[in-house]
Amino acid sequence: SDYGSLGHAEVVKIKIPPSSFPDFFKEYVALFNEKGYRPDQGGDVGPEYRNLVGIPGGVSSPLLQQLIEVSRENGDKLDFAKGKGDDGDARGLSFVMDTGDFPFYVAEQYHQFHDGFNWGENYPNTYNN
Repeated sequence: SDYGSLGHAEVVKIKIPPSSFPDFFKEYVALFNEKGYRPDQGGDVGPEYRNLVGIPGGVSSPLLQQLIEVSRENGDKLDFAKGKGDDGDARGLSFVMDTGDFPFYVAEQYHQFHDGFNWGENYPNTYNN
């Protein structure tokens, strides 16, 4: 099914200790180039590939201010907006989702364990084990 038309997006769920939020945010904003593109995205376009950050409380969370500050300190390549669930795919924009309103769901098995889809993009064996 076309999960993008349902408002779903491909995401990864990770739990980060509060003391490590700034370090994680720095890694997140480093994924984007000066024009707000993620070089690893290739041909992945559409709402299911939009840039998302899920945090408890969404745009009301004090974590958002930390994310914005880290983004500014590292080139200010991204804007942030409140995610509504039916957001489009916009470069240089990351939607902030309230994890209480938009919970994480585990993807289909084939989305979880595969090599990359680009030529030569083979993940280490530990990834699929």
